[in-house]
Amino acid sequence: MQPLPPLMTETHSSSPPTQCVVLAGGLGTRMHPRTQTVPKALLPVGGVPFVDHQLRWLAAHGVREVVFSVGYLGDMIEDHVGNGDSFGLPVRYVHEGKELRGTAGALRLALDLGVLDEHFLLTYGDSYLPVNFAEVAQAFAASRLPALMTVFRNEGRWDTSNVAFDSACKRVILYDKSRTLRPVHEFEYIDYGLSALRRETIEQEVPSGVVYDLAQVFHRLSLRGELAGFEVFQRFYEIGSPAGLAELEAQLAGV
Repeated sequence: MQPLPPLMTETHSSSPPTQCVVLAGGLGTRMHPRTQTVPKALLPVGGVPFVDHQLRWLAAHGVREVVFSVGYLGDMIEDHVGNGDSFGLPVRYVHEGKELRGTAGALRLALDLGVLDEHFLLTYGDSYLPVNFAEVAQAFAASRLPALMTVFRNEGRWDTSNVAFDSACKRVILYDKSRTLRPVHEFEYIDYGLSALRRETIEQEVPSGVVYDLAQVFHRLSLRGELAGFEVFQRFYEIGSPAGLAELEAQLAGV
């Protein structure tokens, strides 16, 4: 294996990002029939729309602005959340329309519309992540790398592990969603669902106007030794499946 390249020394801003992009444009097919009339972000969790739980967590853990990237039934999310005043967070929206562009394509659209900060956090509209977002942002700023991925030692428990992580140098040695490559370190970790990126990384890695998956970007960055890693020690929760929703309800209820 080639040695990792040194940390970037370019004159990037080193202040931690406080903007968080939430990708919430998916169709939610695994949650049919409930998501045929309601987007996943508005599914009730403990009697409260999921997005309320998510935004309250973000506001309490270092996020100062949210950009929702919405598509399917996105107007319903905007109608419910509004400008974010009730959550103590300014909220803006990027509408993909009916033709979804993929996770990276959605970020490129946000960049082209001028709403991305110089560096930003990224999570998903069906993910509840009990981690301090401010700490992740600070780790990203300190890394001076093009992107950071939070990782969790999964060992195949909650989903297929897809990350080889070197905890000593705090880098993702290989991110391979398809697991076609054999890493020097075993695939013991999984993408936790919270990332941080530079705006210029999206500009350089993602073409405009095409469907593009963020997994492709993270894969290339990991091969170049340019993907920082931040290890998280508490499991993630998601409402993308009936079982996941039930687990989160139990967690929030303290069961």
